[in-house]
Amino acid sequence: DADHLDLSLVLELSGRGVSVAPLVLHVGPGTFSPLDDDEVEANTLHPESFEIPAGTIEAIRRTRAGGGRIVAVGTTVTRALESAGAMGWFDVPPPPHGRAADTSLFIYPGYPFGFVDRLVTNFHLPRSSLLLLVAAFLGPGRTMASYRLAVEESYRFYSYGDAMLIL
Repeated sequence: DADHLDLSLVLELSGRGVSVAPLVLHVGPGTFSPLDDDEVEANTLHPESFEIPAGTIEAIRRTRAGGGRIVAVGTTVTRALESAGAMGWFDVPPPPHGRAADTSLFIYPGYPFGFVDRLVTNFHLPRSSLLLLVAAFLGPGRTMASYRLAVEESYRFYSYGDAMLIL
């Protein structure tokens, strides 16, 4: 099944005290485009739009204030949350309609994560910004070890593939 969070899993998580909050992503082709330049810093990402409802912003604010963890489901969600955090969205109460913005945030090893504590993501293709984001979160060595294991175990890669939870 390609759904990482089907209804039964969401209900089980809810029963264990985990809150699930929505946001809207407008994923563009830049997310899936291979990186052109061998020098990581020379690459750029096309802007993508995202919207975070007021209720989701408040849920993140409560979670952070209470010492809880923010788990992003997907690399694009991670980019949206890190961008929103950098813009101060989680520092003040949101407007009633929530907030919307574009992001071109390119996350690669060395990025100082400030808002996402855990990550659920697929196994991504080489030369992708998505793989670099995973390497930034997990560390390059541990990322490559995870990917070697995924290949050995015949995990499915890319958008409808298997997922991993990075703690």
